[in-house]
Amino acid sequence: SFVFAPRSKRRADPETVASFVGELPPFVTLVGVFQDQPLSEVREVMRECRLHVAQLHGLEDARFIDELGLPALKAISLTTGADVERLTKFPGQSFFLLDSSTGGSGKGFERSWALAAMRHGQIILAGGLNPQNVAEAIRAVRPWAVDTASGVETSPGIKDSEKVHAFIRRVREADSKLLRHDFQ
Repeated sequence: SFVFAPRSKRRADPETVASFVGELPPFVTLVGVFQDQPLSEVREVMRECRLHVAQLHGLEDARFIDELGLPALKAISLTTGADVERLTKFPGQSFFLLDSSTGGSGKGFERSWALAAMRHGQIILAGGLNPQNVAEAIRAVRPWAVDTASGVETSPGIKDSEKVHAFIRRVREADSKLLRHDFQ
C-alpha cells in the first residue's frame, strides 16, 4: 500500500509511485491509503498511480464510497467496543480494516472487538501488530488479513527488512497451523 494521507509520516509522492508501479509483478493488488481527502483528489491519485483499491481512514461515509465508484476498503478506528457498531453504516462493504484510534502508532485494541466486528464482514486486522504478537492475534481472531506499519519500522516511515521478514514468517506459520487444525 501507498500512503497519501496528508498528515502521515509515511506519505508517498504520487508522481514517484506512478513512475514505478508499472515495474511491479502482475497480480499485486495496489492500495492507496487516504484520509479525509476530496473525492476528486482520491480519484485522481488512484488513476494516476494505477491503484486498485482505496483504503479510507478518515470520516468518509458510505455516500463517499458510492460516489468514488472504485473498490474501497473502509478503515474503522476502534476506541471502545461500541465503535464496532459503526460498521453498520456501510451496508455495501464486505471488508473492513480495523485499527486502533491512533492508526500507525503501534497501539492495539481489544481483540474481542475484532471478533464482534466479524459479523459485519471480513476484517483486516491492524493496530499494534508486530512480529512478536501477530501469530497470537491471528490465532485469536482469524482475520481475513493482517496489516502492519510501525510494527516493522526502525523509525517512522523506515521499514526494517529483518522485522518485515519476521512478520511475514510468523503470519505464514500461524496460517499453516490454523489450516492444519481446520483439516484435522
